[in-house]
Amino acid sequence: MQVKEILRVKGNRLLSIEPSGRAAEAVKTMTEENLGSLVVLDRGRMVGVLTFREILGALASRGGTLGDVLVRDIMSRDPVTTTPDMEVNDLRRTMLESGARYLPVLQDDKLLGVISFRDVAKAVLEEQDFENKMLKGYIKNWPA
Repeated sequence: MQVKEILRVKGNRLLSIEPSGRAAEAVKTMTEENLGSLVVLDRGRMVGVLTFREILGALASRGGTLGDVLVRDIMSRDPVTTTPDMEVNDLRRTMLESGARYLPVLQDDKLLGVISFRDVAKAVLEEQDFENKMLKGYIKNWPA
């Protein structure tokens, strides 16, 4: 299974924020939309990613408040990315080795979506369930 198959199932809804946006507004959007990350776009180009990890770090270093902190001040500027053709096992390995829970998917510098660790886990589980059903059917119909 490849990343593009996960993106197809996930849909094409992608929320973003500008670097000049307020971190508190990003938190509001992420909470309302049940998202763990927002892509940071500047004039249509990805310049970073904002996840709850960066937000929690900002809260910890600022005494529990975000105040007027801007997204550009706390975003991850050089996130690990993937391509739509990456195999899911390679994607899992990349996420585990880098510690990234969200990976932007890029093709020719065009942002196609974001894959989360949860998306990967769900895809792997569905693939294993399908394989198990196929194997059980094969064994059930085994010639005597």
